[in-house]
Amino acid sequence: MSDWYPLFNSLRIATLSSVLVFFTGIACAYYARTLPRGIKGGLDVVLTLPLVLPPTVCGWFLLRLFGTNGPLGSILERWGFRLVMTWQGAVAAAAVVSFPLMYRTARSAFESFPEELAGAAQTLGLSNSAIFWRIRMPVCIKGIGAGAVLAFARGLGEYGATSMLVGYIPGRTATISTTVYQLWRTNDEPGAFRWVLVNLAISAVVLLTVNLLEGERR
Repeated sequence: MSDWYPLFNSLRIATLSSVLVFFTGIACAYYARTLPRGIKGGLDVVLTLPLVLPPTVCGWFLLRLFGTNGPLGSILERWGFRLVMTWQGAVAAAAVVSFPLMYRTARSAFESFPEELAGAAQTLGLSNSAIFWRIRMPVCIKGIGAGAVLAFARGLGEYGATSMLVGYIPGRTATISTTVYQLWRTNDEPGAFRWVLVNLAISAVVLLTVNLLEGERR
């Protein structure tokens, strides 16, 4: 298991971070569509900032927040929980950098939804909650699904913020990306190449899935 731990850990991190950004991204995207244009523009800047910031800068901010002396890290420490140098911290880092992909994709899907369908459902007496789950989500699900797959891929390949927050500890925090770097740094080219091939295979499957979802939307 130790030989394949980076794969297991990367898949675990990508899956858990994708679940986090799936629900938070949908909630923020659905709420943002109702805001005035100026406020929505400002919110977009804040929520999509990790998409354009260098990953190491995101990692620095996460360290300042979740480090032992950080405002959130000190609270977590009192509860006996920490994110620095743990795989749970890698989940948080992956969620931060992949959130904009989920948010923007979900927002585009919601904005392309024909609102006359919601209006017709209201005239039939359906509540807003029922309209969301029974009409809006089924219509937008392929676009939202594509965003979830992209967020998974981003979490799987995350390196910069992850290495800043959790480093590289074999059997504890090692991921595919950090393992490739460490093997290359120690001149283990065959080992690095093996993990590069693993990452390429997973990325190809992810992109194929996105293309299939996008094709079904057309």
